[in-house]
Amino acid sequence: MEEKREKFKRIAERRTNSVLEQLRLLGNCANRHNYSYSEEDIKKIFAVIDSEIKEIKSKFNSKSNKEKFRL
Repeated sequence: MEEKREKFKRIAERRTNSVLEQLRLLGNCANRHNYSYSEEDIKKIFAVIDSEIKEIKSKFNSKSNKEKFRL
């Protein structure tokens, strides 16, 4: 069991740090001196990011694999 935990920690930390770095890079696009964008562009970007985060959270919170179906 600990082997799976260590593997999870190693991979999750690396992937989380990668996501955070990409978000920081996306934040660089906020510089209006270098880029031009509309409020609609920003809404689209954050809508898709928020949607993906909700989907990922639901995967971690899902109990469907552990419980049996009952009527």
